[in-house]
Amino acid sequence: MNQNIPLTTPRKSSIFDDYTMSEIRRAAATGIYDIRGAGAKRKVPHFDDLLFLGASYSRYPLEGYRESCGTDVTLGSNDRVKNPIKIDIPITIAGMSFGSLSAQAKEALGRGASLAGTSTTTGDGGMTPEERGQSSKLVYQYLPSRYGMNPDDLRKADAIEIVVGQGAKPGGGGMLLGQKISDRVAEMRTLPKGVDQRSACRHPDWTGPDDCEIKIIELREITDWRVPIYIKVGATRPYYDVSLAVKSGADVIVLDGMQGGTAATQEVFIEHVGIPTLAAIRPAVQALQDLGVHRQVQLIVSGGIRNGADVAKAIALGADAVSIGVAALAALGDNDPALEEDYRALGSTSGAYDDWHLGQDPAGISTQDPILSSRLDPVAAGRRLANYLAVMTLEAQTIARACGKSHVHNLEPEDLVALSIEAAAMARLPLAGTDWIPGSSHF
Repeated sequence: MNQNIPLTTPRKSSIFDDYTMSEIRRAAATGIYDIRGAGAKRKVPHFDDLLFLGASYSRYPLEGYRESCGTDVTLGSNDRVKNPIKIDIPITIAGMSFGSLSAQAKEALGRGASLAGTSTTTGDGGMTPEERGQSSKLVYQYLPSRYGMNPDDLRKADAIEIVVGQGAKPGGGGMLLGQKISDRVAEMRTLPKGVDQRSACRHPDWTGPDDCEIKIIELREITDWRVPIYIKVGATRPYYDVSLAVKSGADVIVLDGMQGGTAATQEVFIEHVGIPTLAAIRPAVQALQDLGVHRQVQLIVSGGIRNGADVAKAIALGADAVSIGVAALAALGDNDPALEEDYRALGSTSGAYDDWHLGQDPAGISTQDPILSSRLDPVAAGRRLANYLAVMTLEAQTIARACGKSHVHNLEPEDLVALSIEAAAMARLPLAGTDWIPGSSHF
């Protein structure tokens, strides 16, 4: 053999990468599919693929210190609802259950939302006194499982959100493993302690939009037509789902993209079912426009919202508000590098810990362990969340002013361009530097 011939550097497969190989070995060893929390980790077109066209000479910006920029939103503003929800900022807190989260975390979410002048949402499993007591505006989720559901709590809510689907697992139900079913969680859900709980993937008492319309009327009667009724759908066929939700009588539509998080589900769901948030917004808005109800039936977008730029971009594409979940937990203190030693002990690392279903969260957020959950101070965590919401709002205002808008709702698609052909096609925006919208005949 010629010793002077250089050796070729070994090359690993782009398809059978290290993670894929480890999953194959894990599946072969256990015979069990992988369950985890959080959202999709694969890279898909997202809000980072869009840019704003700030005012320069052909447009005039607003002076930040002298000219105001509104951020208030009214949800459920129509003749059917006696008490629509009025929030100061276009950012709400998504539904996350007591069970998946500790009582301290639920209280902190309520405290933070109230300080910021916005709403929070219960999630599967019912309403806790801590959450209701600290939430100035609380949305009650009405899920297929009916865990913890009762008419008294429905009447205590400021809005009701009928959950048809979730972005991380459209077409699937939720999971709460036995190690998180404490005495209190079991009592609220009327299920055995320590036994895995799986939520149904569809509502047991209706099978389609016509039945849902009857259910909505029933909920309005229970609440004396006082509160708005939301319908939440996972992003799959947004044009048709939003159209049918409107025809069923919803006051507000919540549209959750595949970057949305979850407490627990199969990873194959998280990574391979649903469509990106960016791809879902324009078809949903088109449905509202075709029905003549855009801005009358409000649209809340969720799934991967991280900062004020994301908020502004979602609104410019036609949303009325956004909702955050994973980001809110990070603001409370989840995945904090200060807890790196604890995360490593669990076989993970800060920023990658998504085994929320195991109930061993060292931050005291996604756990029912009394020792771990006591680590979270709901007052301090609530202040951190309020600070984060304030920064997001200021960032969205900054962008709106730069585009010459006196209210964030005045942002529009004309203020945006896309950086990639994929994002341009999904968001129906021109590619930066051109007039071309992929898929259209306009050049």
